[in-house]
Amino acid sequence: MPKTRSIITAIIATLLLVAGCGNDEPDNETHTGANGDEFNDADIAFATDMIPHHAQALAMVDLTMGRNLDPAVQKLTDDIRGAQAPEIEQMSGWLRDWDEPIPETMRDHAHGDDMTMDEDMASDMPGMMSADEMRELAKARGDEFQTMWLEMMIDHHEGAIEMAQAEQTDGTFQPAIDLAESIEKSQQAEIAKMETLLDS
Repeated sequence: MPKTRSIITAIIATLLLVAGCGNDEPDNETHTGANGDEFNDADIAFATDMIPHHAQALAMVDLTMGRNLDPAVQKLTDDIRGAQAPEIEQMSGWLRDWDEPIPETMRDHAHGDDMTMDEDMASDMPGMMSADEMRELAKARGDEFQTMWLEMMIDHHEGAIEMAQAEQTDGTFQPAIDLAESIEKSQQAEIAKMETLLDS
């Protein structure tokens, strides 16, 4: 009997340990918005993180204004602005509908020239540039600027793709999943263009 009790105790302890480990897993609770949207925590995280991520890409595009760029690079900056600005508005609309806070970004009116605003995010979000990197890019001139910009934007796009893939795996809100698929496809194509430009 004592041996049997020991075995049962060991089994119970193992089950409790497994259950406890399960509680360490990140929550991905499903929610229903006032407008009827069904979404989960991954969808919220995707929109909340991608907004400042896109905003930094647009800040990098802003740094190209008034510079003498190769026509192909100029077209790329126009394409990035044309795609990512509306996507920020789309994701902001989701967060409003879900009664979730819309994150401030370095391009907000109150922080228009503040390169440090995304400093904390840089270590938490894939592909985000640090404030020092943004300042270094702003100070670069001529061909050095263009090369640095392309290299940094490739890294930035790779981070966005990583975030988009996570949304496709974990999200449930179909419009967000669709946007993530679009971001992955378009930014993969832009990375290929940028790599070609760097090699030319």
